[in-house]
Amino acid sequence: MTTARRKRKQFCAGLAALAGLVAYAVLVFVLAAGPLTVGAAATERIVVDWHTGLAISGYDPVAFFTDGKPVAGSPDFELRYDGAVWRFTNIGNRAAFAAQPNVYMPQYGGYDPVGVSHGVAVAGNPNVWLITGEKLFLFFDDGRRQKFVTDPARVIGSADRKWPDVLNMLTP
Repeated sequence: MTTARRKRKQFCAGLAALAGLVAYAVLVFVLAAGPLTVGAAATERIVVDWHTGLAISGYDPVAFFTDGKPVAGSPDFELRYDGAVWRFTNIGNRAAFAAQPNVYMPQYGGYDPVGVSHGVAVAGNPNVWLITGEKLFLFFDDGRRQKFVTDPARVIGSADRKWPDVLNMLTP
């Protein structure tokens, strides 16, 4: 092996070691930061998309009750409420929400009730939802929804007790 080739090989090995060290440091930082929620602000009382300001990803909260499924709202029927922009499919749904927002808003500001019951704010996904006791709950994933379904009263009771503490962590 020539001297130049040996030096190149040593240089490349050093770069690979440095890249591995940087990757490890990034992994440690990410794990130390805790659970991440892509696209949702985890420092707010309501899960809101950082880029758009939309609550529950722009889905109509009233449609969960009236249509029995998540339906994307329209920019033509928006309402600002509690620091978030809510979208609706029609003027009637917007009026119903404006009259009684606490009836239609997802519980715990759209955070997963299983996470809240453990004292952690994990943004819920509007495509993984459930209405229980005439309240809308959004879940991080189907596994958490299944955990909730096995004993909703226990999860809700625990989440209700821990929500004020979680809320204090979310708001400055």
